[in-house]
Amino acid sequence: MAKPDASPIEAHLGYWLRYVSNHVSHAFSLKLEERGVTVAEWVVMRELYDGDGTAPSEIAARLGMTRGAISKLADRLAAKSLAARTSDKDDRRYQTLALTPAGRALVPKLSALADSNDAEFFGHLSKADRAKLEMTMKDIVRRRNLKSVPVE
Repeated sequence: MAKPDASPIEAHLGYWLRYVSNHVSHAFSLKLEERGVTVAEWVVMRELYDGDGTAPSEIAARLGMTRGAISKLADRLAAKSLAARTSDKDDRRYQTLALTPAGRALVPKLSALADSNDAEFFGHLSKADRAKLEMTMKDIVRRRNLKSVPVE
């Protein structure tokens, strides 16, 4: 019996996207690990960086994550003294999450690691090629209505 035709895995653009993405993400993860932070923690810290305090439910909605996932990340960041929860004085059920001074000081350093990682993988691209790649990826995100932020 003849085998039906099956395209090689390398014929799929998704394969190459995943291949590159895995290597970019792993290299960044190792850089963050040296600073004691995971990619997911970095994403939440960067989200908190521009504000003074944000409800965990708002962070979850913006990042496309569950409230439970944000709660666990908040616990981990609090245990590392990088973020703190504050309860509303009138409604103790309402909490906000904010970076501690140590967390706020760490974000620009972690951001520099992200910039360095990008340069390592994409620095060889011309400005035009990089812009085209970014535009293409953003177009896919928009067309597919992708919402959740990659954290792992």
